[in-house]
Amino acid sequence: MNLNSPILVAGAGGFIGGWLVKDLLSRGFTDIRGVDKKPLHEWYQIHVGVENHVLDLSLLEKCQEAMRGRKIIYNLAADMGGMGFIENNKALCMLSVFINTHLLSCAIIEKVELFFFASSACIYNQSMQQNTENSGLREVDAYPADPEDGYGWEKLFSERMCRHFMEDFGLNVRIARFHNVYGPFGTWDGGREKAPAAICRKIAQAKINSETSIEVWGDGNQTRSFTYISDAIFGINALMKSDYYKPINIGSDRLISVNGLVDIVQTISGIKVDRTYNLLAPKGVRGRNSDNSLIKEKLGWAPDHDLVDGLKSTYDWIHTQILAGKESL
Repeated sequence: MNLNSPILVAGAGGFIGGWLVKDLLSRGFTDIRGVDKKPLHEWYQIHVGVENHVLDLSLLEKCQEAMRGRKIIYNLAADMGGMGFIENNKALCMLSVFINTHLLSCAIIEKVELFFFASSACIYNQSMQQNTENSGLREVDAYPADPEDGYGWEKLFSERMCRHFMEDFGLNVRIARFHNVYGPFGTWDGGREKAPAAICRKIAQAKINSETSIEVWGDGNQTRSFTYISDAIFGINALMKSDYYKPINIGSDRLISVNGLVDIVQTISGIKVDRTYNLLAPKGVRGRNSDNSLIKEKLGWAPDHDLVDGLKSTYDWIHTQILAGKESL
């Protein structure tokens, strides 16, 4: 990659995509095309100096339009969200396979030099995630396959497509398995938000409205690791600069329970809340964590942003959005 490389960011109107475009601009890249199917006013971030297009990449002809003349591709486009969304929209999540299928096909025609695919920790075998004391999922733990239904299967299948396009057509691919990326300028309400944003919103609303309790999905003991957005962006850059083409975890290896998240956020907010546990709400696997042995070996780095600092930035931004009367996109 050089600063004049023609770049396409698919999913530029999304959370990670918006931050990625901002980072590319800050590093001096000059030929960036951003594409998302959402209307421009619904993009999380819009940056000056970028060629922005509203296109539905699940359609082949729109992919052809988006890809024309591009040499570096970042595919972050997908219909997705937090557990409340992916458990109740399995078919919609599966339809994202069209995006990666069309982008890969067009990449061969356009003679793309480097293709990045954003995968997910949801691809990991569910039988290895039944204990809250999860010691970390290694990249090899994706097989034998039993990912989360819908979203996880789509991501795992798309990983395989990337692999076979590399084997059959020589496409240079990079694949990141993200673990619960969070931070400002993301979804915080409306059904697609993930746990950190949801908890920040609930506690911010409780503080603003002088309420004393919040609802927690599940029993609060389910565990995850959470990756701050700056670590996710740094990991993408490091992976793209490397020669490693197999799937790799980009995630924090600090395991924490949902109750632990609530503890941190209420301390940040300066209030204490009671918790009502909704045991019927979507809650996913019991425990999921990232094993970072491979990323340390291959990239000499692993996500390490402090969780308290990341949650404070996220809480402060969401609190400001609520006070301003804004709605989550």
